Amino acid sequence: MTGADARTWLRFALVPGVGPRRQLALLRSFGNPEAALGAARTALAPLLPGELIEPWFAARDGACDAAVDAHLAWLSEPGNHLLTLADDEYPRVWLDLPDAPAVLFLKGNKGLLALDALAVVGSRNATPQGLDNAYAFAGALSQAGYPVVSGLAAGIDAAAHRGGLSGPGSTVAVVGTGLDRVYPAANRTLAHQIVQQGLIVSEFALGAMPRAEHFPRRNRLIAALARGTLVIEAALGSGSLITARQAAELGREVFAIPGSIHSPVARGCHRLIKDGAKLVESAEDVLGELGWGGSRSAPPRAADVAAVATPDGDEGKVLQAAGYDPVDFDTLLARCNLTADRLCAILLGLEMNGAIAALPGGRYQRR
Repeated sequence: MTGADARTWLRFALVPGVGPRRQLALLRSFGNPEAALGAARTALAPLLPGELIEPWFAARDGACDAAVDAHLAWLSEPGNHLLTLADDEYPRVWLDLPDAPAVLFLKGNKGLLALDALAVVGSRNATPQGLDNAYAFAGALSQAGYPVVSGLAAGIDAAAHRGGLSGPGSTVAVVGTGLDRVYPAANRTLAHQIVQQGLIVSEFALGAMPRAEHFPRRNRLIAALARGTLVIEAALGSGSLITARQAAELGREVFAIPGSIHSPVARGCHRLIKDGAKLVESAEDVLGELGWGGSRSAPPRAADVAAVATPDGDEGKVLQAAGYDPVDFDTLLARCNLTADRLCAILLGLEMNGAIAALPGGRYQRR
């Protein structure tokens, strides 16, 4: 793409208030951004509401040029890319969307968009076991050569990206802000690692803040880009269920990992399974359902990756008493027939060894 082409696409895409659906309608009517920007008022009237006509003409006459120049300067930096509907590299799977973005901003290895991928999403307030599962499943898929797609949120998303980075498949982060921002800020280091080894994608212009309405739009891109979506821990009101629903509506596979019937972050997964999502227990379940059995390398079982050997003696007794549901200290004390001091010491050792995790509210969970 020439600089002039990029300028035209940016001027077209940065008109305030004109979103993807209207941009697609304009492109269908006029064929290209230049023709749309040069169209007469009478030709635009059926496609744009009255309050957007003047901003459209203002953009054509240079009102957005400062923003366009800022984006062109950003694009001149190594690793930054603009992807438009006219580019051969634009993923055809996004054309399944009725509001496919006219332009996308990329940072990193854009070649990952051409590969079969799996989306891994879930709760921001994940349990330690959920984080382990996300890392293990994503790592196994990446070791098999398949990119892991997620949304760079806290919790399951971040663990999935880290798992993706652990193998050759790498990871793609689709975000709900401009690419000059990282949200949440706690994921800044992770975002830099993804830029070096994977790819970050946004349909939002530079400077775009993390607004609530941006994240369902981000989720639809995640659902459409991947061959399937795996949900690991989700409450009933979770945005991950929106991603799963969008994936199902697009004809993609939906997978879910079951959890404890007592866990709020398992109820969303259980609902998905009741509604027809495939219950999975290992990465091989996902690979097999997607027909990816002939992977480029033999992936480890996710359960094996996360497994911790059960010790003997009192430590083993405590782990057995803990089960796999969150449990409070007093319940463990009654089950183990140990003194409180002895149980405290054992729990501390098990926590340091990664066999058990401390949860909020004085509870513990086996990992």
